[in-house]
Amino acid sequence: MPGLLRGVARTAVISGTATAVSNRVSRRQAGRWAEQDRQRGMVYEQEAAPVAPAPPSPVAADDMTAKIEQLKQLGDLKAQGVLTEEEFQAQKRRILA
Repeated sequence: MPGLLRGVARTAVISGTATAVSNRVSRRQAGRWAEQDRQRGMVYEQEAAPVAPAPPSPVAADDMTAKIEQLKQLGDLKAQGVLTEEEFQAQKRRILA
């Protein structure tokens, strides 16, 4: 039995050491890669030309057009007396939210 325990203990020590070394190597390599990425990022930023902002998407424009149309319809309903001021304001808030 003592020989078995000694073997298990030796295996545990070797395994723990191997794990510690492996983790250290992984951390060092990750640090090196991060440093390389930072250096490359600086080079890319220096070489990059300024980029113009993207134009607004057509979906956003279509959405705003639909909202404006709904507000016009609400205004017409209010002008005809179908909606009260409170109903008009409530629907306007719902559309613009």
